[in-house]
Parts: sequence; structure tokens; C-alpha cells
Amino acid sequence: MEPSQTVEDKSQPSVATVTRRIQRLSLHLIPLPPLQCSPQLDMLTCAKANKQEVDVASLSSYMRGKHREIQEKIFYFFNSRPDLQTPTEISMKEHRELCLRQLLGLVREGKIKPFRYVVEDPAKYFAISEAVGSIDISLGIKFGVQYSLWGGSVLNLGTKKHRDKYFDGIDNLDYLGCFAMTELHHGSNVQGLQTVATFDPITDEFIIDTPNDGAIKWWIGNAAVHGKFATVFARLVLPTHDSKGVSDMGVHAFIVPIRDLKTHQPLPGIEINDCGHKIGLNGVDNGALRFRSVRIPRDNLLNRFGDVTRDGKYTSSLPTINKRFAATLGELVGGRVGLAHSSVGILKIAVTIAVRYSLLRQQFGPPKQPEVSILDYQSQQHKLMPMLASTYAFHFATQYLVEKYSEMKKTHDEQLVGDVHALSAGLKSYVTSFTAKSLSTCREACGGHGYAAVNRFGTLRNDHDIFQTFEGDNTVLLQQVAADLLKQYKDKFQGGALSVTWNYLRESMNTYLSQPNPVTARWESEDHLRDPKFQLDAFRYRTSRLLQSVAARLQKHTKTLGSFGAWNRCLNHLLTLAESHIESVILAKFIEAVQNCPDASSQAALKLLCDLYALDRIWKDIGTYRNVDYVAPNKAKAINKLTQYLSFQVRNIAGEFIDAFDLPPYILRAPIAMQSEAYSQYTQLVGF
Repeated sequence: MEPSQTVEDKSQPSVATVTRRIQRLSLHLIPLPPLQCSPQLDMLTCAKANKQEVDVASLSSYMRGKHREIQEKIFYFFNSRPDLQTPTEISMKEHRELCLRQLLGLVREGKIKPFRYVVEDPAKYFAISEAVGSIDISLGIKFGVQYSLWGGSVLNLGTKKHRDKYFDGIDNLDYLGCFAMTELHHGSNVQGLQTVATFDPITDEFIIDTPNDGAIKWWIGNAAVHGKFATVFARLVLPTHDSKGVSDMGVHAFIVPIRDLKTHQPLPGIEINDCGHKIGLNGVDNGALRFRSVRIPRDNLLNRFGDVTRDGKYTSSLPTINKRFAATLGELVGGRVGLAHSSVGILKIAVTIAVRYSLLRQQFGPPKQPEVSILDYQSQQHKLMPMLASTYAFHFATQYLVEKYSEMKKTHDEQLVGDVHALSAGLKSYVTSFTAKSLSTCREACGGHGYAAVNRFGTLRNDHDIFQTFEGDNTVLLQQVAADLLKQYKDKFQGGALSVTWNYLRESMNTYLSQPNPVTARWESEDHLRDPKFQLDAFRYRTSRLLQSVAARLQKHTKTLGSFGAWNRCLNHLLTLAESHIESVILAKFIEAVQNCPDASSQAALKLLCDLYALDRIWKDIGTYRNVDYVAPNKAKAINKLTQYLSFQVRNIAGEFIDAFDLPPYILRAPIAMQSEAYSQYTQLVGF
């Protein structure tokens, strides 16, 4: 209470109080003069005095690569079309129709034709996909369903006759389609699908049937409203003349028309229902499909890996059901590659909004001095700076994944196929899980303003959340990575060859599994801790220890529990192993990216981020390293202290790092991510 106020009028703020509040609020709208030196800010001032110079244009060019031009073309198209921009408030029905108009506009008016790049130039396709998803994640998913899933299944699982018949219609969106794999009772377990495709040799047709409610195709994108065709995954059943009467040849893919091309009504035997309102992605019309004796021509079997002759004989170049199934799923791995890549794009948007807000927002400060940026607080740096470093790390790791995938599509090298399968499973799982957690952290870092829908975190979080589930549940995918690691581990001791990503297990397994060196365990100099060799060795040591220990546990428990029971008993251990391996791959690719950067200032900046990423991860799992004396207590303290210092250094050029993402204002859209004058636009949204 002010001295001049009485008890009776203390409920009314004084003029001085109101003036002070107005002054405080105005500081949030008007840029502050440079901070004056003070004892309380000595550490901050010292760090800012040593600020690195960053050539943002060079760093951005290195980051965005050769496909920057087509992304800019997409951004320009949507920025010039306000009628195709997604509003903050929109109904499900309106969002679905807008999403379709956005896709049609992009392809037919914007002249972006991505379909041929699915096979010819996957890197360019994924660059287009990232840009499209940044416009609206629903649009990005609808785009992916059309071209990567429905279109990709025709290109990758079919043969020339299918490409000749369907390519143009898929490309120009005349043939909007679906990817009907998931069923009500089976998602991750694709081999357990129950939908049946029975061959009728009399009519030369397949009969598609849904045998029970559990076999209804569920969550099928494009099915509820817009889809005209579906790639349906079903068990191929052939009649036989033995006592069984039929032979199950395993899961195959079939092209099934679901709506009349002229009337758009469901075709006979096709039942379509709407899955309704979802947590997010409500611009995508997910539906459920039931088939009642739906007949399709024999030619509608996508027959790259298995075919049926006119007289009902099955032919395949692959000898077993399991090999055919593996080959089929191997050709669909592009969906996982795309999700990992797109998830990084979403993380870039969220980190940019949160970091820019944290740079602009001022709160509290030393007595009688201006308030300071909230990014000057150690707690805010702890939330956001390692996340910013991880965003860069994931960018380079997913770039590497796209390169390997592109190489695989050209060479069809069997070893590379296996490597890409495991790497895409691991990166998709790890990156999407990290992004999902980070979206909530970014929202919290922006306080109450982060809760406003216009500032995008709610939509980004809800739309992205399902990335952890579709194209393979993340927990299931990590188990695939662990299984592959165990296979590589077994092959190593049997003299077999290891695939590219797993080479370090062969090169240094004995070193990693030996007792830690008591001398290096105590080294704590900055040069040592920032040495890429120390960092990568630490990551790989942890992975190798986890691999060795879980292999021993599995061997022990298999004797009493069987293989399935042993796997379940060790499941958390296996998941930790898979995550550790993926972190090793991410760090290795980040180090390579730093070393290959041609611009000196950009290289120095990236080195700073890379060191922060590596040391932050080591510190977060410091217990593992301490338990085996890989890191002595004094070294652990040095790692923690250096990690905090690096966060401080990254904070000084955080603006340059997010500017290098080169996200245009239309993509960010959030008023709190704009310059100070944008607050006036923000206040207008609520009626001022």
C-alpha cells in the first residue's frame, strides 16, 4: 500500500501504482536499450562479450541445401493465397474441404508435381513434403497419403501395367486414394491382418471380404470423404484341390476402387464410415472400410513380389511368405523416412517461436535496472538451448537418412535395404518422441501466451502427437532396432559382415567393452570434453555396454522363460539400448556435418551446438557413466559446468541459429514470435 493511501481506499490502485504497471507493460512492447554492466550480471555480460560471429546466410544455405528453391516456391504460393491459409478457428468439415482445396491448388495452380520424385528423387520429394507440412500439418499428411502411401504403393509394389494405368491420375489428383492397411484389431502386427482376398478362377477375379468387425479397415486417411481408390492389404487365398481346400499365401496389396468416379458414391459392397473428430489432424478425413464380396480384376493385385496366373497358380521370385512380407514392408519404409524428416520441420517451427519469444520477453531483473530477457535465465536456457542443439542434430541425421534411402532406391542393395529399414525405424521413433515432448516444453516456456491458440503450440502439439503411432508405433520400432543390433552383435562374433550404420561395433567393440581407463576417466579439460572423439566414444561405450549386458540377460532368461518371455522380461533394457544406438548415430552425423561445413563461422557455430548436444546427453545419463567409472566425479562436475557454459554461449547467438532455419513469417504466424511491434497485432486479436 502506498503511504498516501488509507485503509478505506487501499482496494483502489494509486496513480503511482498504475503508472508503474503501465511502464512495466510498455517495456514488453518497446525494445530496451543495451543492458548496463552490474555485479549481478557479470557472468552474462562476460558471455555476451565473447559472442561468436555467425554468417546467417551461409549457415542457412548449408542447412537448407539444394532444394531451397522449390520450398520457397511453395511458401510464396500459399503466402499469395489468403483463401488457402488455415484459420485458427475452423470446423472439422471446413478444415477437410480447405485441406483438399489446398492440395488441389498446390498441384494444379502452383504447378508443384511431386509424384515423380517419390522414386526418381526422394530427397526433393521430402523437401516438398516438409514445406507442405509447415503450411498445415493436416495438409502435409493428406499430401503424404496421396503420394507416398497410395501413390507409393502403386509405384513400389506394382509393376509397369499399374504405373501406366494410374500414374497420371494420382499425379494430377484425379485419382485420390487411400492406404488401407490398419484394421480395428491389428495395427502394428501387419502379418495378423484378417481381410481376405480370395481368387475366383472362374471369373478371373479376387473377392475382397471383411470376415468380422475386427477386420474393418480403420483410421484410413482420405477414406471418409475424398478417396476414390484404396490400396487394400489382405491375405491372398487360393483354392486348392487338397483336403484344406484353400491355401493362404500371406498378406498382399490390391488396388480396390471404393467410389464411383462420376457420382462419387460408394461402390457396391463397399461400406464407408467416418472415424469422426480427432485430437488433431482434423483436416484429414479418416474413415473405416468394410468389404462385402467386392470383386476386382486379377490385374489389380500389386504383383511385384508375387503374382497369380490365369489358372490360379502362385508365382514369386521370393521363396517364403516371410521373405515376401519383408520385401513388401521394405518398399514402404519411405513413410517412416518422411515422418522423421517432417517431425524435424515441426520442431524447427516450435523452437523458433519459443526462442524468439524468450529473446523478446523481459521479466524481472536487478534492483533499479531494466528487466532482462527471460532467455538470460539459466532455467530457460536449460529448457531451450539443448533443444535447439538437438534440432540441428536431428536435421543432419534425417538428411543422412534421406540420402541413404535415395541410394537404396537406386541400387536396391540388400544390405543397404536392411540398414535403412532399421535406421528409419530408430530415427522415426526417437525424433517424433523428442518432438512431442519438446512441443509441450516450448508451450510452457512461453507462459500464458503459449496457451493462446493463435501462437500455434496447441495445434502443432495435437497434430504432431499421432506421429508417434502411425507408420509404426514408436515402442515397436525401437524393438526392431534392438533386434537388429542383437543380430549384428551375433554376426560379429560369427565372423559375418556388419551393415554400414553398425560398423563401430566391429571396429571398436573390444575397446568399448574393456575396463575404463582410470586416467582418461579423470581428464576434465575443456579441450578434452569438446573433443569429438571423447564424445563419440562415450556414446558408443554406453551402447556397447548395453548391448553386451542385454544379450547376456536374454540368453539367461530364454532358458526358463522361452524367447518371447525373455524378450518381454528385458524389454525396457532393449528400448534403452535402441535409443542409445540412435543417439550415437545422430551424434556421428552431427560431427560429420560440422567437419564438412565449408564456411568457417558457420562451422564454429555448429561445433558449439554439437558440443552442447553431446555433453548435455552425457550429463543426462551421467549415472550410467559413473556406475562403471567411465567418468570420475570431478569429470562429471566439469561436464555439468561446461554444459551450462555452452548453453550460455548458444543463447548469445540463438537468434542467428533460429534465423538460419529461414522460416518466413507466414509459416511461423505466431504473434509472440514476431518483433516487438507485432504485439499490437496480438492485442487486436482480443478486441483492443
